[in-house]
Amino acid sequence: MDDETYVKEKYRAHFGVYPDLSNPVKFTEKIQWIKLNMRDPKMTVYCDKYLVKEHIKKVLGEEYVIPLHGVYDSPDQIDFDTLPERFVLKCNHNSGRGMYICKDKSSLNVKKVRRDLRAALKEDYYLVGREWSYRDVPRKIVCEKYMEDSGGNLTDYKFYCNQGKATHLLVCLNRLSDNHRNIHMNMKGEILPFNPDCVKAIEAGEKIKLPSNFDEMKAIAEKLSSEFPHVRIDLYNVDGKIYFGEYTFYSDSGFFTRINGGDEYLGKDVILPLT
Repeated sequence: MDDETYVKEKYRAHFGVYPDLSNPVKFTEKIQWIKLNMRDPKMTVYCDKYLVKEHIKKVLGEEYVIPLHGVYDSPDQIDFDTLPERFVLKCNHNSGRGMYICKDKSSLNVKKVRRDLRAALKEDYYLVGREWSYRDVPRKIVCEKYMEDSGGNLTDYKFYCNQGKATHLLVCLNRLSDNHRNIHMNMKGEILPFNPDCVKAIEAGEKIKLPSNFDEMKAIAEKLSSEFPHVRIDLYNVDGKIYFGEYTFYSDSGFFTRINGGDEYLGKDVILPLT
């Protein structure tokens, strides 16, 4: 099935209607348009979880890059004996499949980890959602330093950037616990009711405290996003130390349902070169 037919049919299966790709308004529609029309070769490099590290070193500095323990073409090349007690293994070309977060190497099932990584390397992630930038990424396995803050957790700050400006924020709280929550916010730090986590937080009168160096994080996101009409820049803040997470050109592959007008809200700031 060609890409356009695939994304239209998958969109209809998820939302019950076909996307308007001629005059997209909703965020989910605009993500589908980006999949089919944006063909900047830099996107392939920036989606590569290995190669992007060199790009970040040049643009921001090595101190913003999560340290690398190793890179491998095959899970059989990994010498687990030489790895630290805690680490993260993942493929550079996909999202999630094969990832292993090791907090205690003594409990590691090496055979299972190798088997899962081997399967993940075979995954053609481009075909899953027709996300073009992943199509030609040379597949590898990366092993990174395990990251957590002094409270034993990790918070992910996802900046939705349009025309080089951060217009929206998704804060993923408690990434390493069962109490993981995703909170949509505007750039003033006000919670927006776009998913059940947000609605509960608003009803409880909760306030999400942003890091003291949040302005620096925003500036970094805007600097990294300046080459594209739309991209999401994911950053971590570990006890005040900022680390680059990833470039995301297709948030949720454009197939995530947001409530209370969230799809239209996010979509209005994405200005695409439609003509």
